[in-house]
Amino acid sequence: MTPEGHTRLVAELKRLKSEERPSVIKQIADAREHGDLSENAEYHAARERQSFIEGRIIELEDKLARAEVIDITKQHGSKIMFGAKVKLVDEETDEEKAYRIVGPDEAEIESGLLSINSPVAQALLGKEAGDTVEVSTPGGVRYFEILEVRFG
Repeated sequence: MTPEGHTRLVAELKRLKSEERPSVIKQIADAREHGDLSENAEYHAARERQSFIEGRIIELEDKLARAEVIDITKQHGSKIMFGAKVKLVDEETDEEKAYRIVGPDEAEIESGLLSINSPVAQALLGKEAGDTVEVSTPGGVRYFEILEVRFG
């Protein structure tokens, strides 16, 4: 993952441990004071939220422990690889798109962050500006011309 993606996951983990976990523990304690737990919706909602938080903490700790952080500022070249910023044009619609190829945990297509595991990124890997790639999508085969490849 990129250093930015790593920082984002670390911040989420810290927030869950320092804010969310104590808050939900207090909610559970407050709900217990209201008596019969079998019919206490607040208690059940808080326990469900606690389960989600604990599961997410475990997931984030695992991802961070296994993460390989790649400093993309040190990458260069003309071929597309992890961390590359790529500008494409859809050959059918002439629509231009710009993506940065990132790890699956930091992908956010609306922000132009494309998972390295996605079909588009897989088709782009190893290619360079001027190449055309064929990508199978749910709507059929699409062709993209690579306009630009850069790093940093």
